[in-house]
Amino acid sequence: MSQTLPARHPRFWVAAFIAIAAITLWQLPGAFAQDMRDIIHYEALDNGLEVIVIPDSSVPIVTIELTVKNGAYTETEELNGLSHLYEHMFFKGNAVIPNQEAYLQRMRELGIVFNGTTSTERVNYFFTLPTDNLAEGLEFMYDATVSPLFSEEEFEAEKQVVLGEADRAESNPYYWLRKGINDLLWYEYPARKDPLGARETVLAATIEQMEWMKEHYYVPNNSVILVAGDVEPEAAVAAVNAQFGQWEPGEDPFETYPVPEHPPLEESAFTIVEESVQVPAFQIAWHGPSVDEDPEATHAADVLLYILRQSGSQFQQNLVESRLALSASKSYYTQRHIGPISVTVRTGPDNLRDAIRETLREVYQLADPDYFTDEELEAAKTILTVNETYNREKTSDFIHSLSFWWAVSGLDYYLDFNEDIRGVTQEDIADYVEEYILDEHFVLGVMLSEEQREQLELTEEELAELVDEVLEEIEQEDDEPTAHNDSDDEGRR
Repeated sequence: MSQTLPARHPRFWVAAFIAIAAITLWQLPGAFAQDMRDIIHYEALDNGLEVIVIPDSSVPIVTIELTVKNGAYTETEELNGLSHLYEHMFFKGNAVIPNQEAYLQRMRELGIVFNGTTSTERVNYFFTLPTDNLAEGLEFMYDATVSPLFSEEEFEAEKQVVLGEADRAESNPYYWLRKGINDLLWYEYPARKDPLGARETVLAATIEQMEWMKEHYYVPNNSVILVAGDVEPEAAVAAVNAQFGQWEPGEDPFETYPVPEHPPLEESAFTIVEESVQVPAFQIAWHGPSVDEDPEATHAADVLLYILRQSGSQFQQNLVESRLALSASKSYYTQRHIGPISVTVRTGPDNLRDAIRETLREVYQLADPDYFTDEELEAAKTILTVNETYNREKTSDFIHSLSFWWAVSGLDYYLDFNEDIRGVTQEDIADYVEEYILDEHFVLGVMLSEEQREQLELTEEELAELVDEVLEEIEQEDDEPTAHNDSDDEGRR
């Protein structure tokens, strides 16, 4: 039997979740309930290489990860995509292993499961293998790090593999929506926010460019080795030092090649992307906080998005439960060089204009102290800290999270994360919204099919007019005086 619940019931369930999640958090077994500083072992070698060890004796395996501060943010237009191409070349021949065939054979001998990733502000490479093979695994990784051969044959073949990844990305219509927005949002340096890279740059890449990247970014004083699994910290550091201690340091690449600041938007911008989609979508994007300049705002951004995810939130009730939109979400991506904020909404063609209008209205209420309750705030903080604690459960995955925070924010930011999240207040969220969203320029991108656009007769100029109209209405409403009730005042005397 089913029944309809009053609209206020979702907030009851939010309050109930707080109690359940709080119990869960403090009942987590073993190391995961401890302060992470009691678990993580950190040392710096004489050559500047940092070493992080996460012991976990639950299974006799170990993961070795090399992380380098490299990625799209180091790339000019001429280098766009080459950090990603370099990542692929890491798993090829080197001075000890002559080619990829021998490379893969050695991996099989050591029982290695491997991968690598390239993002905006990090490149990482990781091997998971039996603990008994740790020393040999470190030697294998060291050879790949310091002496890649960059064989012409392997290099040209790997370009096609990278282009295949581009093909897969471009087959997703949302890739084109994000690209259309990002090209406007990061208008001065779009390459520095695009880790996939440009096809023409990848095709034109040279071995000399790979060697240049190795010389400048693949140096110990710009890198960290993480070892996680069935190891003793002191022994693991000694094993890393035995191999990587001989790695010659280099200049600080960010002093030699400083990353330029993305200039602020001079005005709001609009784009329409035509793709073969049945359901239109739109995204509004802003420049958000940089983690090293305003860490408090990054925590407020994280908490706010978890508030808005809750099905009982005004954001979800007014946009999704009202059936104006099929889905609505907010995101923030923590970065050292400006983390983007975005709101993404999917809606039917007939509702598109109204959905844009109402989404803007919701956004401009986010700093209102009545927009969410104390219960929703506490629920969001609890969900966020519980999720982060559970993310540490699988050590071979947790190591990747840790290397991301090492590269983007530094370890202290991550180690204090849960405590800082618990300290976020309603005022902190209002300050974040007022600083980075309200009255700030943004990019609005709409994705729909060619047929839908023709039916709606939608243009960028109309989008700009619609936005101006909504913002003017909001400004007028804010300027209206609050009604004064004399009888109410009399009753207070």
